[in-house]
Amino acid sequence: MTTQPLAVGIRHTLTVPVDGRLTVPAVAAAFTGFADMPPVFATAFLVGFVEWACIEALKPHLESGQKTVGTHVDLSHSAATPVGMNVTAEVELISIEARKLRFKAICRDEVEIISEGFHERAIVDVGRFLGRLEKKGAAR
Repeated sequence: MTTQPLAVGIRHTLTVPVDGRLTVPAVAAAFTGFADMPPVFATAFLVGFVEWACIEALKPHLESGQKTVGTHVDLSHSAATPVGMNVTAEVELISIEARKLRFKAICRDEVEIISEGFHERAIVDVGRFLGRLEKKGAAR
């Protein structure tokens, strides 16, 4: 498969319906302190959603054996979204510095903007990345 050139200006839009699995109380499966929080779209899942949109944006532009990993997140979460609404993420690649990629992100529900900010990812060679991870795990 031939990859498309990686260039500033690449955009991607992704939409997800908010259901109970994406609410703040659902985060309690991993972090119990969230169990009694309001049932709205969770910031933790918002961050993951923006990462997913960036991953999808980059898929046609990566070589075989390459993936990207998140390295920095700077996102607001300025409005709550109830169960039953859709959330849409719009991401745009705004800079490329070697393997470092910076995206601008805006998320909206069906009423208003709920998040704005930036997300950075790094291109990694999966084999080398897993090798370093294995070495790190063996060092403990």
